[in-house]
Amino acid sequence: MSGATSNGAAREAILARVRAAGVQPAARVTREYRLENGWTRAEILEQFAERVAEYKAEVIRGRESELTGLLERVCQRRKLSRIVVPAGLEVGLPSSLTALKDEPTPLTPAQLETCDAVLTSCVLGIAETGTIVLDGGPGQGRRVLNLIPDTHLCIVQGRQLVGSVPEGVAALEASIQGGRPLTFISGPSATSDIELSRVEGVHGPRNLVVFVLEQDA
Repeated sequence: MSGATSNGAAREAILARVRAAGVQPAARVTREYRLENGWTRAEILEQFAERVAEYKAEVIRGRESELTGLLERVCQRRKLSRIVVPAGLEVGLPSSLTALKDEPTPLTPAQLETCDAVLTSCVLGIAETGTIVLDGGPGQGRRVLNLIPDTHLCIVQGRQLVGSVPEGVAALEASIQGGRPLTFISGPSATSDIELSRVEGVHGPRNLVVFVLEQDA
């Protein structure tokens, strides 16, 4: 107890000297965060495509009406023939693809492992960070669907893109309030060990192909 008393007395002595010196508490610093970056729609599209590519993902740009043809060319080049399609994804698929539906009976992990890729939509994309967000809504499916197949083909509509992270968080309010599971994707799955050797595919797909689609004129 004597030690505690001694320490308490020393602390009070120090504080008394600080008060006597007239030192005032630091003024509260007002922090102002930028909530939007003011980019034009064209700048947002360019920035998103650039950032996604920097993460070693493949970016395919085109019009909404061109999606079927774009899918066919990508799948032929990457030798993808068997893909998973989540419930609610309404797109025209090339006849060369075998599509496994995750409805009405959910696919098992063993079935998912036999697939070359999964094709999903998203809830939004963030240009500033090149991030794609899924919330399990229509066309996005269960989280496991975009974790097991080796390639993730993701459709991002140009109108779904926002410029900054704060804008993205604000746009996700309904998903958050609804308790929907959010998955933030910035490039293919990758990690580095203690020697900083990059290893891809540890926590999800090794390959990410993003179709950035603008509305038809």
